[in-house]
Amino acid sequence: MASWYVYMIRCKSGALYTGITTDVDRRFAEHQGSGFKAARYLRGRGPLQLVLTMHAGARGAALRLEHRIKCLSKARKETLVQHPESLLEIVGAAST
Repeated sequence: MASWYVYMIRCKSGALYTGITTDVDRRFAEHQGSGFKAARYLRGRGPLQLVLTMHAGARGAALRLEHRIKCLSKARKETLVQHPESLLEIVGAAST
């Protein structure tokens, strides 16, 4: 079983993009390349900066975590970037 990761990328504008992958370095390189494998949202929004990587376990867990992070406010996402250890507190609060 592959290990899945949730990652966050900061765009030049300061916007945060969240995604999942089994290989963070490869996926980030694809996003930076702005080719057809890059997320459409990130094309032309560089330079990009990888600001957060978290191991999520199985694919289903990674998808659920990604969804919860995407539902957070910008302020909570910024807190998560600054304090990744607060993941359970931040994501748990979003689901209630």
